[in-house]
Amino acid sequence: MSIGFGIAWQSSVIVFATVLLQRFPGMGGWSSADVLLIVGTRMLAHALYVLFFGRTHRLPFLVQEGLIDACLLRPMPVFRQVQLAVFPTHGLGDLLVGATMFAFAVQQAAEPWTAGRAAFLAAAVVGGMLVESAVFIALSSAALRFPATFYWSTWVDELMATFGSYPLSILPRAVGAVFTFVLPLAFIAYFPAGVLTGHGSALGVPLWLAAASPLVGLAAFVAARLLWNWSLRHYTGVNG
Repeated sequence: MSIGFGIAWQSSVIVFATVLLQRFPGMGGWSSADVLLIVGTRMLAHALYVLFFGRTHRLPFLVQEGLIDACLLRPMPVFRQVQLAVFPTHGLGDLLVGATMFAFAVQQAAEPWTAGRAAFLAAAVVGGMLVESAVFIALSSAALRFPATFYWSTWVDELMATFGSYPLSILPRAVGAVFTFVLPLAFIAYFPAGVLTGHGSALGVPLWLAAASPLVGLAAFVAARLLWNWSLRHYTGVNG
């Protein structure tokens, strides 16, 4: 049932994207094939995040129930204990749909896939996973002080699911800036797809920054883990 839920949730994204592309075949100057590359990249990156780091969503509940205190008594790092506490069965459904969509998007691409382009796309998927992981690890770090941050995570997750699969150029410039420099949604799929499809000059940032999306993902992940370690050192327990 959990795998089926993951398949249904991810399939709903595909259905919605299909309806939009049929209604607006030239979305913000992007062809349907180009938009599909954004969708496929984001969905696969999200599926990998769910499989490897998605248990960060559970941290507010662990703090509220006092279970995180028991993790502090064990020799294994707390972050690893949180990630290994539950197997993300629904992530298998996410991965099945995400990988299928990603393969379809790659086949629909207009430009031929050279070794360099394929390597950049693979790095972009990993970088997108790291960006999404960094966002939710940062939110889970806040949960060590403010357990109600589960609602923040839910809100951010909805934002990323709603806007992460489409060209941000269709949004007002101020909103695009927020999704670039505040919530770095653009680095998950929009910037890498823009570089690969020739939209680099219209992304709203220098081309080198868009092309550095995988490195941005790595840097964001390292920063989020450092924030996690700092927050854990200052954790005072569920009763303060």
